[in-house]
Amino acid sequence: MTMTGVTVPSLKAVTLTHVRYTKGDQLGHFLAWVSLIPVFISLGGFVSHFLYRRELQGIFFAIGLIISQFINETVKNSFQQSRPETCVILETCDSHGWPSSHSQYMFFFAVYFTLLTYNGVGLSGSKVYKWIVGISPWPLAFLTMYSRVYLGYHTVGQVFAGAGLGLFLGVMWFWVVNGLVIDYFPLIEESALGRFFYIKDCSHICNVLKFEYDNARAARKSSAGKLDKDN
Repeated sequence: MTMTGVTVPSLKAVTLTHVRYTKGDQLGHFLAWVSLIPVFISLGGFVSHFLYRRELQGIFFAIGLIISQFINETVKNSFQQSRPETCVILETCDSHGWPSSHSQYMFFFAVYFTLLTYNGVGLSGSKVYKWIVGISPWPLAFLTMYSRVYLGYHTVGQVFAGAGLGLFLGVMWFWVVNGLVIDYFPLIEESALGRFFYIKDCSHICNVLKFEYDNARAARKSSAGKLDKDN
């Protein structure tokens, strides 16, 4: 590409964060932020989880989402289906649209999260309570799927393909982790790498929050009692 005799390099956007909407469209503005939910989950959720929690269930959850995105890129490059005509305005015609990576990400996240909560991993309570917590990501998943069509980034078929692939991969990865890999969690905990990064498995604890709360209170009381005795 040339401009006034100067060669200008072809530019390509990072599609995960490249979101545009029609100026003055309040719904479009809202849905543009909805489209960024995968970014918030990845950076705000899983990065902070690794820094402060380092639980194997969360780590393998994140690994599954990363694998899912690699599969999405592989499928996109294999089929090379174009985005809708609005890609010209959105400057996304240089990337493929089938299947939608945002929809795939959110539906993988939603189904995996629901299976975790329903199976009581680190969460105690009635089945009704577990279902209430478990279905919480689904409205965001459907909103993300709708946003990609409304904003013109994908066709209806592309977002449904992404959602379907995300559902399938989420269920399969949950089975792999909690049916096969979980047997090796103790080995990972006791490995040199696990000890170095303080990686742990709390999935056998019914209520992690209560467990850690009780232990923190007991440790504080013990420390305070020891301090009083020393004084």
